[in-house]
Amino acid sequence: MSIKHDLYLTRKPLAGFIAIGVAWAVYFAHMPVIKANVGASDGAYGVAVFFAALGAVGAMWLAPLAQRLVGGKALPVAILVVAAGMFAASFSSLLVILALAMLVASIGSGVTDVLINARVSEIEARSGRTLMNLNHALYSFAYAGAALLAGVLREAQVDLRVIFAFLVVVLTGLAYAARDVSPNIEDGTDGTPAEMPHRLVIMAGLVVLVAFLAEASSEGWSALHLERTLGGTPGEGAMGPALLGLTMGVGRLSGHGLARFMRDTTLMLVATLVSTSGLLLAGLATNVPMALAGFALGGLGISVVAPLALAFVGRSVPDASRLAAISRASVLGYGAFFFGPPMMGVIAQGFGLRTAFVVIAILLAVTAIVLIPALARRAKVAL
Repeated sequence: MSIKHDLYLTRKPLAGFIAIGVAWAVYFAHMPVIKANVGASDGAYGVAVFFAALGAVGAMWLAPLAQRLVGGKALPVAILVVAAGMFAASFSSLLVILALAMLVASIGSGVTDVLINARVSEIEARSGRTLMNLNHALYSFAYAGAALLAGVLREAQVDLRVIFAFLVVVLTGLAYAARDVSPNIEDGTDGTPAEMPHRLVIMAGLVVLVAFLAEASSEGWSALHLERTLGGTPGEGAMGPALLGLTMGVGRLSGHGLARFMRDTTLMLVATLVSTSGLLLAGLATNVPMALAGFALGGLGISVVAPLALAFVGRSVPDASRLAAISRASVLGYGAFFFGPPMMGVIAQGFGLRTAFVVIAILLAVTAIVLIPALARRAKVAL
């Protein structure tokens, strides 16, 4: 079967993946401007993002409740909540208002994330196709395209509020396209199946956590690193998240094919080491092109790790536990958005963004050397 058929199978949740990608790409590409509008230091901004991440993590636990209350309208409503939070962020002149706006956007994003991954997992189980990397790839391409466009608009000095108003229109259209998606995630909400391999789920969730940490750190701080640390222009700053998204899309499309010929754990290990080298290069870069090359390499490597880990969980647990296991691994992985931004902010405040990216590279190396082999042993598969 073709990729076209795979896209047709997941067309509804795919609208959710694209919505998240576009929304956060536009936000992060304008992060230096938004941060400057509220006059926040790196540390204060990191704390604000930490507060918003609390909403995302809580929302992931509340996603099943949202599904029960509004059924197939849960995903469209969640996308519209993201739109509302983003639009409010563009008007923020105080850090507390920005934090509240990001909280709203993060709540919508958290619910969307659980629903779309649960739905793709169901479709994988029903069709026998590996679809997670493909959907995450389209998320990355949407992210890259939106970030590039945002950079062009910044260079043209288009008003921030006009850009975010257009974003609301786009997200509204995607919410309409995502209607009637009703993932069956109730098995993961009312008690835990006794046969669930808890340690495997926790270890896979930790792999997802580190992958999301590397992804979120690069997405959220690459523009600032390029502009402030290396003296890049606003257009070059926007190229950071754009190039990251592009290479992550390429990596995930490649992973969609490679997953049929390589073990998940082997591919995860190699990809994590590639990302380690990329973020180390970005952190130690002495000029913008070197840093962009590092972010590109980092994105190419880290792109497949979280989707592979989630798919690995889905294939390693009994059918009755699949959705509950993926839900728990996803929530644990989202811890990256819980402590990652304040960690980056604190390190950047005290030691600079170079050191912050080197720390992320070290965590990736530890994951490749220790955690992924341990996950393989727990699942009793060879690397």
